[in-house]
Amino acid sequence: MKKLLAVVLASFVLLTACSSKENNAPNNGGNAAEGTKEITVWAWDKAFNIGAMERASEAYKAKNPDLKVNIVENAQADIIQKLNAGLNAGTTKSLPTIVLIEDYRAQSFLQAYPEAFFDLSEFIKADDFADYKIGPTSLDGKQYGVPFDSGVAGLYVRTDYLEQAGYKVADLQDIDWKKFIEIGKAVKEKTGKSLLTQDPNDLGLIRMMIQSAGSWYLKEDGTTPNLADNAALKEAFETYKAMMDADIVKANSDWSQFVGAFNSGEVASIPTGNWITASVKAEASQSGKWAVVPFPKLTTTAGSVHASNLGGSSWYVMNVDGKEAAAEFLKQTFGSDVDLYQKLVTEIGAIGTLKAAAAGDAYKQADEFFGGQKVIEDFAKWTEQIPNVNYGMHTYAVEDILVVEMQNYLGGKAIDDVLKDAQAQAETQVK
Repeated sequence: MKKLLAVVLASFVLLTACSSKENNAPNNGGNAAEGTKEITVWAWDKAFNIGAMERASEAYKAKNPDLKVNIVENAQADIIQKLNAGLNAGTTKSLPTIVLIEDYRAQSFLQAYPEAFFDLSEFIKADDFADYKIGPTSLDGKQYGVPFDSGVAGLYVRTDYLEQAGYKVADLQDIDWKKFIEIGKAVKEKTGKSLLTQDPNDLGLIRMMIQSAGSWYLKEDGTTPNLADNAALKEAFETYKAMMDADIVKANSDWSQFVGAFNSGEVASIPTGNWITASVKAEASQSGKWAVVPFPKLTTTAGSVHASNLGGSSWYVMNVDGKEAAAEFLKQTFGSDVDLYQKLVTEIGAIGTLKAAAAGDAYKQADEFFGGQKVIEDFAKWTEQIPNVNYGMHTYAVEDILVVEMQNYLGGKAIDDVLKDAQAQAETQVK
């Protein structure tokens, strides 16, 4: 999942009261007088997110035929721009009833526009979902988002390359990054293959490493930069450089090169979110040659675990006409429908974060592509172990700074100076 172009949220206008009747005129064709209600949903990714919402709509209509769900596909960047434009202007007139927001960006909207989103606390039970999803989707004790997909990470490995280097899948269970690099050197020596592929301008791997230790770029308040004295971030940077120095990384510059590296057999592992499964399985000739093991933990940082996350998003209801109908729709679908989640994981590969869904049969199916491993069941188990961190207001703005400093670090700048300078820049730029 490549990091989309960061859109800096600027010139926030906090909404201190509900918009006027004119601004909040029905924007979704509500027709309650005739017994039919209509809501509009914005999301991106036709096959995944749109596909999930279409299936949710079908499941809901089977029992509630009087609700019409209009699903509109927009690029994620366009959704962000449209939300900011409308909310900065103090109007929700042109906005949807339900909108999908990436977890890394959610707090930016909730904190900047607190009156624009409908409180779902009476519709959704936070305890029903993976703990780590509640931080991004709630604010001041209120639950605003319905957690959707899990970005739970795993380490995808080529079993044939490992065997050539003298390793079995069992040897990679619950390893740390130091052992990972050691294995990478052996694989490179025995097979000539790089262990992994990385885009130097994409720090997704750093994100996964630090969240595994319950840390983030920002402190627990979600706004104060946490870089200079961040032990997890320091070790993550050092580990990243150690991989590069060990010559076990094949560089890539875009998504197609990233996918091409493992589809063509050039790399032996992929440490990333579970959403990559479909891309891995797209190369049918490699069936039976892959397995997935727990995400490696940091070696020296206390509290690091074998579970982390990359990506993921959740559903939000705007404070507009039709919000109650939208909330009820989400409650009965993504908020509780275990059967729906079985269909989502089977038909589009979406692993949800509703805890009860993991008990369904679809989560327990063996996958022959992965040698008969019950990969969905494993991912569901790891999802419950992901540390809950506050992504806060400025994830992408801080990461833009860190991308530059990572290059400085790889070029020879001392790590303490790298993080100190990044801290100073972040304190100046993100307020």
